[in-house]
Amino acid sequence: MKRYKLLYLVTGFASVLMIGCNDMENTPSNKFTDNSFWNSTEKAQYVVNMAYSQMYNAGRMWQDESLSDNVFDGRNVTDPRAIRKGMGTPSLELFKNEWKDLYGGIKTCHVFLEKVDLVPGMNVAVKARMIAEIRFIRAFIYFRLTNLYGDVPFFDKDITIDESNSIARTPRATIISFIHQELEDIANALPTRDQLQDAEQGKITKGAVSALQARVYLMDSDWDNVIKYCDNLIKKQNEYGTYSLLPTYRSVFEETNEYNQEIILDRAYVPFLLTWGEMSDMAPLSVGARLCNRAPQQSLVDSYLMVDGKAFNENSPLYNPSTPYANRDLRLTATVVYDGYDWSKNVSDGSTGTIIQINPQSNTVDKYEAGSNKTATGYYTRKYYSPQAKGDMNSGVNLSIIRYADILLMYAEAQFEKGNMDATIWNQTILPLRNRAGFTEEAKAYPTEKTEAEMRQIIRNERRCELALEGLRWYDIKRWKAGKEYLEGYVYGANFNNGNPIRLDKRQFDENRDYLWAVPQSQINLNPNLAPNNPGYSN
Repeated sequence: MKRYKLLYLVTGFASVLMIGCNDMENTPSNKFTDNSFWNSTEKAQYVVNMAYSQMYNAGRMWQDESLSDNVFDGRNVTDPRAIRKGMGTPSLELFKNEWKDLYGGIKTCHVFLEKVDLVPGMNVAVKARMIAEIRFIRAFIYFRLTNLYGDVPFFDKDITIDESNSIARTPRATIISFIHQELEDIANALPTRDQLQDAEQGKITKGAVSALQARVYLMDSDWDNVIKYCDNLIKKQNEYGTYSLLPTYRSVFEETNEYNQEIILDRAYVPFLLTWGEMSDMAPLSVGARLCNRAPQQSLVDSYLMVDGKAFNENSPLYNPSTPYANRDLRLTATVVYDGYDWSKNVSDGSTGTIIQINPQSNTVDKYEAGSNKTATGYYTRKYYSPQAKGDMNSGVNLSIIRYADILLMYAEAQFEKGNMDATIWNQTILPLRNRAGFTEEAKAYPTEKTEAEMRQIIRNERRCELALEGLRWYDIKRWKAGKEYLEGYVYGANFNNGNPIRLDKRQFDENRDYLWAVPQSQINLNPNLAPNNPGYSN
């Protein structure tokens, strides 16, 4: 049931997304920054709504997936594909557009903070909560900026065009310190999930603040603080909100279960009003997609274990090469569409008897054909597919930003890296996830005989399978400094080439360059103080 999704609608207000001389100082073309605009609580709420919409969206999530080893942009050389091929330059459109959009969000936050006191007769508690939401959004956007660009221009108030054309880059560490302090300062001004009214579902909560703190500390491998803020959500739910795993994995991402108890923070959409359209280029063509540009890689499929805990190509008694997707981690079927996929069983769209056939011997619309509009890897996307009105692939399903499963995985990783992993912590974190994924009792038990390296890989692989196609994989690879391990060499698809895998792009990863994006050349042209660029990018 859709509840607070209208929070994100800015219909009739989108004109405040302006373009100025510099993307850090977007001069508005309407009354957004005029004092006369700020004459009601409703107008202040419009600006908060817009900031929510600028914080995150489907395009960013799927773009981030394309930067990882989970999916492959097979039909066109998109900017993420060019980056992974080692072809990124300071003039790349993605580098420029992301910078522009993120600083547009910062602009919205700063204008709100500067002008909100002008609103007459505004309820004190309502204003305090709006301010806390805006400060959270600003922290979230600055966190993304530092993840992508490293040192970036930083300011905590609205700036002039002249200032934006002369400001230098601030060290990432300074910005991260600001983010942590902001989140600490606003936590008690926000309600918990349990305190939200039905009409408020989707708003930022105290639990979301603690979850974002954990994620920011995770990027710096600050394990003590990761544990501290995850503890808030695991052990202090009376104070931070009640969260738990849903019984079935697939249901977490279905429209009928939005705002469920596993979701800590999401990006809300509304069917037929506020939608995202990327699924039309990822789902099987036979169910209404127009083509397949972004498709799961074989390496993602390989990461899903047999339910007895063995890799699918090992000598597991459950493995049958003629049915390679049977007896696998249930998250595979909830995430990836493979050859022989029982669509009717696994998608509640009213279809009967629909089996997706992808192998080259089939004569179906989804058949794998190199260089066609069909899948380049032999797989399509299931996760986040939501049955739509006939002929409409624009989706209104919400997208998870942070959910409780991620808290369990962050906590498990932090405890392991601190040397504290034992059966008790395993049973608090990994066991519930494997229970839901259908593993056998043996595979769910704490693995006492594993080496440290093997145990680290188990936890990292669990994270990949649980959070696949949620926009997080690239950032995990980045913080592990594992670019050469996961993003170097050929991209492979299914084993359709006489039993051999489809071989696609050869990716290149430069450890001295590719963990950061280039500062856009257009910005350095406007403001030479942004130079020099990040290592490996010449201007």
